Amino acid sequence: MRYSQVGAYFHDVGKLKRPNFFKENQMSENPHDRITPNLSTLVITSHTKDGEQLAIKYKLPKAIRDIIVQHHGSTLVAYFYHKAKQSEKGTEVKESNFRYEGPKPQSREAAVVLLADSVEAAVRSLPDKTKGKIEGLIRKIIKDKLDDGQLDNCDLTLKDLNEIANAFMTVLSGFFHERTEYPELEKKTTLNELDEISKIMDDKKEKENESGNPKQTEEEIPSD
Repeated sequence: MRYSQVGAYFHDVGKLKRPNFFKENQMSENPHDRITPNLSTLVITSHTKDGEQLAIKYKLPKAIRDIIVQHHGSTLVAYFYHKAKQSEKGTEVKESNFRYEGPKPQSREAAVVLLADSVEAAVRSLPDKTKGKIEGLIRKIIKDKLDDGQLDNCDLTLKDLNEIANAFMTVLSGFFHERTEYPELEKKTTLNELDEISKIMDDKKEKENESGNPKQTEEEIPSD
């Protein structure tokens, strides 16, 4: 599975061609608001082919190029497909026009990257990241990809998929773990105390400015 790891590093390299069209690079304005769902889909789906061209240019191994171009298979770009159906009522909207060109993953490594990419993005957007909800979402996504035929051309077994789901669960539960509460710390750190600390720091700065000597004083900030 070493190729999966290296392929994961490079799988989205094609986004470098039009970075502002991808959510992770958007600071404020979304350029998709100014174009049609069809054109948005074309931009999004092009990043696999753009990535393949970059990989060829910089002489990456074929196994890595295959992962780059196959890591979405022929998946439906659901958001823009449904947006098109809503905005183009009365007009036939072909689902095939809103799918990646493929090919579907031809190797176990490419399939693992496809699953990992989909799962990580979905879990990241999950509002309530409890262990149970993370596991449920992971297994649903894997089943959806299986039902959609995205894993038809690789030799992953159901046992393999279960092991992959468990591995995703271990990694993502650790990464998106529920925050531990510290009631004692919260009790001591009130807004009034924070304001008091801020006032002391402001007074300290003012005294240093007046004396023209930035040397720190030894005044202690009260802890309670």
